[in-house]
Amino acid sequence: MPDELKVVLISMAPVGELRASIPLGLIRYDFAWPLVLALAVIGNLAPVLFIILGLRSIGLRLERRNDFVGALLRWRTQRIEQQWGERVRHYGFWGVMLIVAIPLPLTGAWSGSLAVWALRVPLRTGFSAIAAGVVVAGIIVTSLTQAGVVISGS
Repeated sequence: MPDELKVVLISMAPVGELRASIPLGLIRYDFAWPLVLALAVIGNLAPVLFIILGLRSIGLRLERRNDFVGALLRWRTQRIEQQWGERVRHYGFWGVMLIVAIPLPLTGAWSGSLAVWALRVPLRTGFSAIAAGVVVAGIIVTSLTQAGVVISGS
C-alpha cells in the first residue's frame, strides 16, 4: 500500500484523525508538509457526510439500543450537549468549527459530525464548519509537528 494512502486512511480513523496522520506523514514518511496537510484533510473529511447522513437515518435507533453501541452513543451525545450545546446554538457555524479545530482528544471531524447530528445543525452549515475546522486543526498539527521536528533536530 502506498504511504500516501496510509496517511489518508489514518486520517479517516475516528480516534487519531489528523493528530496521528500528519506526524506519520511528516516524520515517518518524510513527506513535504503541503502534501501531508492535503492528504490528511482529504482523508479526515471523506467520512463526514456518511457519518452525518448515517446518523440522521439510524442514530435514534442506535441510541435506544441497550448494548455497548447505544450506551456509547448516548454518553457521547450527552457530553456534546453539556460541553458544546449552548455554544453551538449561540455561535452556529463557529461553534461547530471550534469542536473540530481544537486538536485534542474527543474533538475532530468525527465529534463534529456527531455534534451536527445531536444538536440538529443544518447539513450545509455543519459540513462547512467541519471542513473549516479540519483545515484549522490540520494547520495547527502540521505547525506543531514541524516545530517539534526542528526543536528535536531531526
